Amino acid sequence: MTDISSIDAVQKMLSEQGYVCGRPLATVVFLSLKLGRPLFLEGEAGVGKTEIAKALAASMGRRLIRLQCYEGLDASSAVYEWNFAAQMVAIRTAEATGSADRKALNAELFSEEFLIERPLLQALRPDENGAPVLLIDELDRTDTPFEAFLLEALSDFQVTIPEMGTIKAPEPPIVILTSNRTREVHDALKRRCLYHWVDYPDFEREMDILTARAPEAAEALSREVVAFVQRLRTEDLFKKPGVAETIDWAKCLLALDVLTLSPEVIADTLGAVLKYQDDIAKLQGSEAKRLLDEARASLDA
Repeated sequence: MTDISSIDAVQKMLSEQGYVCGRPLATVVFLSLKLGRPLFLEGEAGVGKTEIAKALAASMGRRLIRLQCYEGLDASSAVYEWNFAAQMVAIRTAEATGSADRKALNAELFSEEFLIERPLLQALRPDENGAPVLLIDELDRTDTPFEAFLLEALSDFQVTIPEMGTIKAPEPPIVILTSNRTREVHDALKRRCLYHWVDYPDFEREMDILTARAPEAAEALSREVVAFVQRLRTEDLFKKPGVAETIDWAKCLLALDVLTLSPEVIADTLGAVLKYQDDIAKLQGSEAKRLLDEARASLDA
């Protein structure tokens, strides 16, 4: 297993996977791993909350299991389902062959053979490479009943299947929960976790991130891109661009063989960095030039 004996080791481990994080985030990741506590990450979309789970799994050689949350998600969809189609085939086969012993058939139908494991159950299973990384992504999209179920599941790292009994993890998974804060997650769940707010990075850190994720970009262009995006985040926008958009935009500019930003280039490629038409409309005409001039002035300061 990758060495996690110190906060510096965690930073190095993540940086080797192209994930650049500050010491506060590295500290809470270190404590989460050392204490075996779930880690709850909140922040705007695109600031790297999901990526940290991927980087952890890759650096530690663990399996990544992702539960993508959505409105209406319930316990059965997150834990397990029975393969009803296969069960019906087994029932009809037993009836056709005349071997339909009700008790034996019932035991067979509700066995591992017909069980479809969903992410939470998969995360409780033993793994030869060690406990997996369980990513519960965008928890704020679910509702209160699922939060209550999750609270119980994460407290004991076990789930109960009525037909089979209780399944408990031999080794608790490494749990990362994320939220874009479209609504408040209940305090009871937060108290079970270590918490960190993932904010937009400052200029130097965003440069480090862009260098790690788009190393082919020239430094001059990268500096202009980061300075412009940083300036863009100070504007009154419906959705401010995240780090993911910075990286996407730089890669788009590289694909177009752009060497330096211009108002025309910005207008042509804004769809890579802004995702709402109202926001894009605000950057038309002289606004893009104004922001570019201000970004370049900040670089010269």
